[in-house]
Amino acid sequence: MLPSFEFFLVAIPAVAVVGLSKGGLGGAFALVGVPLMALAVPPMQAAAIFLPILLVMDAVALWAWRQYNDRRTLFILLPGAILGIGLGWATSSYVSANAMRLVLGLITVAFVLRFVAETYVRHRGNEIAARSHNSVLATFWGTVCGYSSFVAHAGGPPFQIYVLPLKLDPRSYTGASVRFFALVNLIKVIPYFALGELDTENLTLSFFLLPVALVSTLAGAQLVKMMKPAIFYPFMYGMALIAGLKLLWDGIGL
Repeated sequence: MLPSFEFFLVAIPAVAVVGLSKGGLGGAFALVGVPLMALAVPPMQAAAIFLPILLVMDAVALWAWRQYNDRRTLFILLPGAILGIGLGWATSSYVSANAMRLVLGLITVAFVLRFVAETYVRHRGNEIAARSHNSVLATFWGTVCGYSSFVAHAGGPPFQIYVLPLKLDPRSYTGASVRFFALVNLIKVIPYFALGELDTENLTLSFFLLPVALVSTLAGAQLVKMMKPAIFYPFMYGMALIAGLKLLWDGIGL
């Protein structure tokens, strides 16, 4: 059966904003997608419809950013992310998604406020030196990222908390981000199949929305490629702040 017109009214904007995010414009947009689509279908179904779309977006983003990456960042975060997905699968029935959103929102907002205080108060706008990789921090934030991605579809903010202070070249940052979340989403297919959510109906709805996913992901990638670091990093911290506030809003059930 074809989806209703009302479904498309909310599903198309939802997929478009997530596509811009997958193209490289930051995790704040991605947090809007599932709640927006959940206005038309149950939340778990919305998440299931999104997963195949995310995999297609990942493929498009991987092609768009195929020349850019930061291998060290990717490989140092992946082990924790895999552990986090496993923990999320094992404990998903015991942990409230809203509680996870609330904690992540508080951490993310505090992270951005600390950056603002350090940059514009303590250092009076002078540039702060880039932080070096830290395997302990990478394992911790990678685990939080994998866990929150599975439980609450909110893996972007923990990734930003670890990676933004590294001050990578914007294209290297985005290339590593695209590869990281492509692998995370691919791994998540296994538990979603186990939950029985990737059925024929949901896969059909995903198929109808694929053109929107393709166009919006390519558009997001093109916009990021035109950004200079002086614009990219304030923009990304702004996106992190919006993401944190959105997580707080959802977490406290407003």
